[in-house]
Amino acid sequence: MRAKPPDPRAQARKAALNALKKARRMADKGGVELSDWEGEFLGSVAQRIETYGRAFGDPEKGGAGQALSVNQTIKLKEITAKAKGERKPMKRGKGFTRKGRTEAEAEAAEDEGEG
Repeated sequence: MRAKPPDPRAQARKAALNALKKARRMADKGGVELSDWEGEFLGSVAQRIETYGRAFGDPEKGGAGQALSVNQTIKLKEITAKAKGERKPMKRGKGFTRKGRTEAEAEAAEDEGEG
């Protein structure tokens, strides 16, 4: 008799829980101290996955068979990178600047009030 194919939701749930545990273990092992928010995030997401099978309620925020939403996955990757010591500053936009102007020229113009 052949075995049943694995349930994709169960696989996603297990993978998400393992990723959360791995992130916490890496932070503990590497001596990296997570912020209160990051520790609470890992704990609450793990609790919701264990209780409901997924950590988000709105189906538009992630795939049907996924346990974590897109934004939760991004945050988990950032926490894991921080635990590894590969922390990179978040890439933010440079605001509204004209094309062709250098960053120093834009700052000088702001200081003068040209804006």
